[in-house]
Amino acid sequence: MRSDKTERDEAALPIPANCERLLRSLKQCHRHSGLEAQCRHLNRALAECVVSAFCGEEAEAVRSLCGSAGTSLKRSQCQRAQMRFSACLSHSTSTALLTPDE
Repeated sequence: MRSDKTERDEAALPIPANCERLLRSLKQCHRHSGLEAQCRHLNRALAECVVSAFCGEEAEAVRSLCGSAGTSLKRSQCQRAQMRFSACLSHSTSTALLTPDE
């Protein structure tokens, strides 16, 4: 019988090569501190790295279009950007989970 941790690790998105250093640092932080709050900055940095690798343009569009209140046009552009970002994340997740590791 496999452990829960093994199942979670296998179901995770593959980590892009440029994010592996952050993953190692996060794992080391969890091993040494045992306190999630102390590792939060690494967790966020890793998440941003992975999201940027898979959906960087879409994430940037959301940041730029949804950062402040604006006109009706800007709000509709923000909504469209959010939908594209969500679709990108969904596609990236499903593609990564269906593609066998090499």
